[in-house]
Amino acid sequence: MQTELSKTLGVEHAVFGFTPFPAVAAAISRAGGFGVLGAVRYTAPDDLKRDLDWIEAHVDGKPYGLDVVMPAKKVEGVSEAEVEAMIPEGHRQFVRDTLAKYGVPELADGEASGWRITGWMEQVARTQLDVAFDYPIRLLANALGSPPADVVDRAHDQDVLVAALAGSARHAVKHRDAGIDIVVAQGYEAGGHTGEIATMVLTPEVVDAVAPLPVLAAGGIGSGQQVAAALSLGAQGVWLGSLWLTTTEADLSSPAVTRKLLAAGSGDTVRSRALTGKPARQLRTEWTDAWDDPSGPGALPMPLQGLLVAEALTRIQKYETEPLLGTPVGQIVGRMTSERSVQAVFDDLTRGFEQAVDRINRIAGRSGT
Repeated sequence: MQTELSKTLGVEHAVFGFTPFPAVAAAISRAGGFGVLGAVRYTAPDDLKRDLDWIEAHVDGKPYGLDVVMPAKKVEGVSEAEVEAMIPEGHRQFVRDTLAKYGVPELADGEASGWRITGWMEQVARTQLDVAFDYPIRLLANALGSPPADVVDRAHDQDVLVAALAGSARHAVKHRDAGIDIVVAQGYEAGGHTGEIATMVLTPEVVDAVAPLPVLAAGGIGSGQQVAAALSLGAQGVWLGSLWLTTTEADLSSPAVTRKLLAAGSGDTVRSRALTGKPARQLRTEWTDAWDDPSGPGALPMPLQGLLVAEALTRIQKYETEPLLGTPVGQIVGRMTSERSVQAVFDDLTRGFEQAVDRINRIAGRSGT
């Protein structure tokens, strides 16, 4: 599964694996793909440094990258506390009432909530980059539009390629004009923040719009046959995220979430604003249903929603309140029916890819390779 882009980056397979877990990122690179560590959870620079040190020690010298969340529009001089003060009391009460309905216990005195979506703040992302550029990362990806021009220049000065996610050809052209090196065409089927256009339609549109820039296809891809389809549409690789959630190297820290993922079908996800305030595909739960119910207050815009629900999600996860327990994941979840190692996933991808190529060769009247 090699392309011009994978050869440029020195990887065996044009499979880019996004993951919040260092062990998964390292395993993807060791298996011949390109591991990309998601940085949005790292609000403390020392934590990111610790995990990048770990990846360096376990990646066997293979290339890897980092994914950050830098907003397209910068908000000057506003602290997190000032932003949080904008949250209406009615929304806070809705959270309290929902948690009480399902009997979710309070956190212990002095116990802080877990992950808070603060990586959206540009100053947080910039501290992540200050750490990351001390490591030999080969790719910097941004999930919220093109990074600021000085960040693109800084990456290029260090021979780091820059990628950005796009949900439409119009967004992709903006990335190209901003000096981005790789466009990730992320379709409607994808987990997390995603747009309205399906991958099969989006990928060739983006390929045509930004040619000759390389494009990665993302969304609903979890088999070698689908990788072959993406490359046949003009992509130079695939960007996979959801598929790694049920690998043995992943650390979801909740057996209940893993059980729900393994049991879910492709129709058991929903695009909801419940998590961050932007439409994000995730497991459908009674938590997402509550926020999407027209009788409720509705989700707040990003970043208010993420700040509002941070403690609630920590409590739901800590006490494994199953009706409310979910995670971002794409429609490919229907194929995630067993826990496998990252290497086993790659073995399956390469086998399926070879089968698809052989099938097309036979259809075209050529002998298989």
